[in-house]
Amino acid sequence: MKKTFSLRSEVHRPDRVVESVKAEINKYLARERRKNLPEGADVWDFDCKCGVSAETAETVFVGELGKSVDAVFATDSEKVYVEILAKPAVRTRKSSAQRDE
Repeated sequence: MKKTFSLRSEVHRPDRVVESVKAEINKYLARERRKNLPEGADVWDFDCKCGVSAETAETVFVGELGKSVDAVFATDSEKVYVEILAKPAVRTRKSSAQRDE
């Protein structure tokens, strides 16, 4: 998904518009996770970017997309660009030394 969301609405309050953007992002992620995985993969991984525009979007973790949308909203921007690309991946286990850190 590569989409630019408007953060302004004449009908809804600004904080409700931001919540609807985050809800649409979460619905998309859930829909992608329900898809069948290809052979050899056991989890869907997501490459995410968020920013005011496609040119200024920064790479973020999937768990931080909501915070990134809030950060763009805090800058009084009229729109937010969100890019989410799903890719199959193999889950790796952390060694005990990495877990202790």
